[in-house]
Amino acid sequence: MSDDVTPSAAAALLPVEHESGAGHGRFFIDLGEGFEAEMTYRKIGRDTIVIDHTYTPPEFRGRNIAAQLMNRAIAEARTAGLKILPQCSYAVIAFRRHPEWADLLAQ
Repeated sequence: MSDDVTPSAAAALLPVEHESGAGHGRFFIDLGEGFEAEMTYRKIGRDTIVIDHTYTPPEFRGRNIAAQLMNRAIAEARTAGLKILPQCSYAVIAFRRHPEWADLLAQ
């Protein structure tokens, strides 16, 4: 990676994107120079998504990039009236740390 764009600067400048397919989707951040952070999910039923994977490249860890992905997932779920079943370790821990998200937790 060049010295022109630091990982923290790249994360601060780039938006969280959302791609959605028939039974799955992902939130991602293009970090530049071939790096990408992502959070994937699959849909179950009409109103639940299962967050099953979160990844931030090692060069970008510790910069709250996964938190940005999680916040976007929470915002999208609220807007769409969806529940979330956290399955990957990051999402499970994030829900434990944010009791204000309890209304979105699928049972």
